[in-house]
Amino acid sequence: MADQHPLRQQLLARLPGMPALLNHPEVKALREAHPTLFVNDLVRRELEAMRQAILEAPEERLAGMDVDLERLALRAADLARRAVAPSLGRAVNAAGVILHTALGRAPLAAAAREAVNLALQGYTTLAINRDTGRRGDRHLHTDRLLAHLTGAEAGIVVNNNAAATMLILNTLAAGREVIVSRGQLVEIGGAFRIPDVMARSGCKLVEVGTTNRTHLHDYENAITENTALLLRVHTSNYRMIGFTGEVPLADLAELGRRRGLPVMDDLGSGALVDLSAWGLPKEPLVQESVRDGADVVCFSGDKMLGGPQGGIIVGKRALIERIKKNPLTRALRCDKMTYSALEATLKLYLDPEKLPQVHPVLRMITEEPASVRRRAQTLKRLAAPGCAGRADLAVTPGETEMGSGSLPGKVIPSYVVQVRPRTLSPDDLGQRLRRGDPPVFSRIEDEAVVLDLRTVFPGEERVLAACLAAALG
Repeated sequence: MADQHPLRQQLLARLPGMPALLNHPEVKALREAHPTLFVNDLVRRELEAMRQAILEAPEERLAGMDVDLERLALRAADLARRAVAPSLGRAVNAAGVILHTALGRAPLAAAAREAVNLALQGYTTLAINRDTGRRGDRHLHTDRLLAHLTGAEAGIVVNNNAAATMLILNTLAAGREVIVSRGQLVEIGGAFRIPDVMARSGCKLVEVGTTNRTHLHDYENAITENTALLLRVHTSNYRMIGFTGEVPLADLAELGRRRGLPVMDDLGSGALVDLSAWGLPKEPLVQESVRDGADVVCFSGDKMLGGPQGGIIVGKRALIERIKKNPLTRALRCDKMTYSALEATLKLYLDPEKLPQVHPVLRMITEEPASVRRRAQTLKRLAAPGCAGRADLAVTPGETEMGSGSLPGKVIPSYVVQVRPRTLSPDDLGQRLRRGDPPVFSRIEDEAVVLDLRTVFPGEERVLAACLAAALG
């Protein structure tokens, strides 16, 4: 049997016991500063993982295994240290993706952060009527703002746009047919597909048209007595070019009115300002969907809008009231922090001229390349002493992506600092940066670690330089 190998038995015999590990100075300090039983359990797990690794290792790997007390204790202490620290913490985004899903998508504006902090200080007026003292409607916190900004009659918020899509379909079309263009059966991140969301909502998908072209008569010919809804889905995370065609929303809305069917527009990312003013492709505006006659529109709160995670639903008040009464709405509702941050974010749009100064996502989009280059040069200058003899630095033009399925195929000109380590591989340096404090997320191109300054906040250059020096040291 494998566990009878002499070297395996020697390694198991030399494996430190729990008392030795728990009394190591690093581990002991952690046990004194944090809940002892929790730290003990983490150390025990690390010891058991090492024992299991020895038992399962192929014979040819046994000679390279290390059971030194000092190293094992330090590894256990590092594991415990990271476990007791907050797992959700600050990060530096130098990866060049503005709406980086893994890093929390849209960074919140200062006003939104302040609003959340206020909501966390004690009790809040989340769902209470201040006149009567009785339970109130939490959806009213954003209802008027959404109506004013989008032109819709009413609006509510749930926990993300996939939830918003499912909730609308379940409310308006459960057990009945929903007609959608075959070219709009999109898949979003995490392998969530429109057909799957529709199936979960309890409605029946009816595909019309072809992958590249759908006509108004395709929708009209598919309408039956069991049809409940006409659905348009914005292909926000990809583009089709060439011999393509889709039905304008205004025409679809007119068909819906003639046949007595509500029309839903799932915008995905969604935008409240025209990005073409800054040289970017024009994203469909929520206001345009409402103006073109969509009865209900849904979009994300944490993408182009720049707010917290949320799925925003706006439309005809009668439909919004039906959606509110759906039992699923309670399961998908948002908490006080989301409402605080979203309300503050929406209020920024009341003064659109100031948006690029106060809205982090729009600031990143609109910052002039020359400004990004100056900050890249600042980073290079600050990082040079810590990189001397260890890495070569260069400021070069780069490209930033919007991310999170927004503006597919479009990049924003930027400037980056290329870091070419002399004693480490780019992959090793990237890993060290991610494991630093704070963690720094970069990308690797042309055998170099690339730090994109467009997604680095002004003032973070000094922190980034220190992190780079520590990772190279």
